[in-house]
Amino acid sequence: MSGRLEGKTAIVTGSSSGIGEGIAVRFAEEGANVVTNSRKQERADRVAGDIREAGGEAIGVEADMTTYADVEELVDTAVRKFGSLDIMVNNAGVQANHPLLELGEDEWRTVIEVDLTGVFFGCKAAGQRMVDRDDGGQIINISSLFGHFGVQGRGNYNAAKAGVNNLTRSFAVELGEHEIGVNALAPGFIKTPLDEQTRGDDDSVYDETTWPYYGYTDDHIHNRVPLGRFGTIEEMANCTTFLAAGGHYISGQVITADGGWLAFGWGSKGR
Repeated sequence: MSGRLEGKTAIVTGSSSGIGEGIAVRFAEEGANVVTNSRKQERADRVAGDIREAGGEAIGVEADMTTYADVEELVDTAVRKFGSLDIMVNNAGVQANHPLLELGEDEWRTVIEVDLTGVFFGCKAAGQRMVDRDDGGQIINISSLFGHFGVQGRGNYNAAKAGVNNLTRSFAVELGEHEIGVNALAPGFIKTPLDEQTRGDDDSVYDETTWPYYGYTDDHIHNRVPLGRFGTIEEMANCTTFLAAGGHYISGQVITADGGWLAFGWGSKGR
């Protein structure tokens, strides 16, 4: 690796698996001091331990991103351990998929609290620390392709991620004078453990011969994505590292990494 993040300190929330874990590992490979996070200490510790075994610097911190006191302590712990906070990646997220007319209050609130309020708390706590230090920084919010449009069965998730996109723009406007860049990365369909779990649940519950159909298969993705495949965790880590490294004059943007899905419009390869 090129050491693009050498000497910097980064927090990656929700980094005990999937895209978050991939980002945390890549940051460490690029020289960053990494704070991994989960709602369970042992899960955060596992990834931090893997990073240290590979020669990197990392600690694990348990924190619930829907509780602002936890988020402040997460940020304070990073600064106490490593002396600064240069990069904040707000990645923690959940899903609860149901048609909107069948969606329960708890399922709505849980997704909005974790996927949107948690991002707000992360931006606020990290942004305040960066402003106080007066040395700039980068905040990256992990959004989703689903933040750009409505997808059946995921109305709560769609709404939360659309909120993340505009919250990103708002923080970019307000923090820009402090040389703090704020951007969002919106992955498309990425091969992760959550993807496998979601597809399995959806395909077992809904009949794909009827509309609306809430699941998807490999064939659907290959037919709908111009690049003809799922994205990878490594590709999302590449995108996030680019944003985290700075030096790019990019702020207030939603970078959509979807293999060309949005560009394809109403397209289908017909296979």
